[in-house]
Amino acid sequence: MSFSLDGHVALVTGSSAGLGKAIALKLGQAGAKVAINYSNNESRAKQALAELEQQGCQAILVRGDVTQEEDVAAIYEAIASQLGAVDILVLNATGNQPQIPFEEYTWQDFQTMLDFFIKSPYLLTRICLPSMKQKQWGRIINISSDVCFRSVNNFSAYVTAKNGQLGFTRSMATELAPFGITVNAVAPGWIPVERHENVPQEKKDAYQVRIPMQQWGNPQDITEAVLYFASHESRFVTGQYLCINGGFTLM
Repeated sequence: MSFSLDGHVALVTGSSAGLGKAIALKLGQAGAKVAINYSNNESRAKQALAELEQQGCQAILVRGDVTQEEDVAAIYEAIASQLGAVDILVLNATGNQPQIPFEEYTWQDFQTMLDFFIKSPYLLTRICLPSMKQKQWGRIINISSDVCFRSVNNFSAYVTAKNGQLGFTRSMATELAPFGITVNAVAPGWIPVERHENVPQEKKDAYQVRIPMQQWGNPQDITEAVLYFASHESRFVTGQYLCINGGFTLM
């Protein structure tokens, strides 16, 4: 089945690389006009834009820190003036994710995770809602994590914030349902992308052997789910949390 997003405008946060870039490409290939968001690495962002344009996608770059209110306002205005009002919002941006014992975390580590997974979705959803409500159509998609459904040691800051994002998804889903706006979450397991290049092979092997399907997932496994949640065909699906991890959370 092919889901068409013709006539829609998508913002994918943190989309100059990794899963974010793959999601932006998928939505662009489906016909959406796509805003690629980045914060620091301009050359990498330009390369991502070139890749989308080579695939025939209509896309722009929008620079800004999605945890800062002033930047979010500037990002939204830039998209609205060049592409139109955002009606597909994919909340993907993340910062560093330190895995250390609880006693070694500072409050700032926790605050950083909360900023990316609670504050940023709050700021972006708030600014996109007026036009979505006026249109009586919108798609808000959190890129979350399967850690909400399993125990992960030495990762408390990330896991705490991701569980908050799950609560945001559920609460906003019921609040916005009367306006034709759906709110869902895609929860990947470990999908190796560029930022995992330096992870020791033995750590990867130890993870893979625990996946019931005995193979790695890839970015396309995630992008297909995001495309569905972004589509018209998912109009009666909201407040859902889809784990994509080869059955890992069932073990």
